[in-house]
Amino acid sequence: MSHSNREWVFAQRPSGEPDMDSFELREGEVPEPRSGELLVRVHYLSVDPYMRGRMRDTESYAEPWNIGDPMEGAVVGEVTESDSNAYDEGDLVTGMGTWADYSVLDADSVTPVDPSVADLPAYLGVLGMPGRTAYFGLLEVGEPKPGDTVVVSGAAGAVGSVVGQIANLNGCHTVGFAGSDEKVEWLTEDLGFDAAINYKAVDDYGAALDEAAPQGVDVYFDNVGGPITDAVFTKLNLDARVAVCGQIAHYNDEGVPTGPRKLPQLIPVRAKVQGLLVHDYISRFETADEQLGKWVASGEIKHRESVVEGLENAPNAFLGLFSGENIGKQVVAVSGPVDR
Repeated sequence: MSHSNREWVFAQRPSGEPDMDSFELREGEVPEPRSGELLVRVHYLSVDPYMRGRMRDTESYAEPWNIGDPMEGAVVGEVTESDSNAYDEGDLVTGMGTWADYSVLDADSVTPVDPSVADLPAYLGVLGMPGRTAYFGLLEVGEPKPGDTVVVSGAAGAVGSVVGQIANLNGCHTVGFAGSDEKVEWLTEDLGFDAAINYKAVDDYGAALDEAAPQGVDVYFDNVGGPITDAVFTKLNLDARVAVCGQIAHYNDEGVPTGPRKLPQLIPVRAKVQGLLVHDYISRFETADEQLGKWVASGEIKHRESVVEGLENAPNAFLGLFSGENIGKQVVAVSGPVDR
């Protein structure tokens, strides 16, 4: 019987790109759930680019971490103790927890997990927050129509890979930007993208877009920002829609980057640019979950998880996001005590 719990805490605010100095692994007692809470043995935890913003001491849509705070994120695992009538010991759930062997979750905020639909890591990706972001971001903000050309940056990531497949299901011509030939092959051969561009292998993004999207761009789903977005803005069609989901190219910038001013490109085409936060759609998560589950179960949407083994390697998994090491969703398999 184990009476200890490993947990990562936020140790130091980074300047520029984070490194291991920002994290500290501590060991303590396994927490006790209070009324309405569940103690969950974490099987997998999620690392996501938005967490970089929580490392800054500035206001944002996600509350910044204080030094010494546990590292938080989505987890999926097994209930080992329940102080709620809604869940029993042995149930599989997903929700917001901590980078730890055991995490206490609010029973009202978790979602049951059905391993017959997909393996557990998928509930941190296509069947979790990234999948919902893709669903609402494309369908509600991007408003794709059959025959539209949809361009996705960060297309081989957790969100972008789902965006492209939903676009295909809506009868769109889909083009993805990714950072390796392996990712390009995955997008086109496995996921059904009509074209993909390895941005690390081309010098002229605009010329590459002319070849991959000769009819121009009707919907741009932006996960990256930077020069790719600059190039796409010059190819927008009349009444184009731009969904700004992430800007990972700038997350480690210490100042506001200055470059070519692209807003004038929006005027003649009357394009709409809108930022999106998935939590704005929280009242409709159940609808998205149901549809995404059907698509995954039927094989109409495929998914992939890059699994890093061991809780001790969680920071490395997070840092790897900024060098593009992952294909699909980056998750950590927590190898720790089996029993409490």
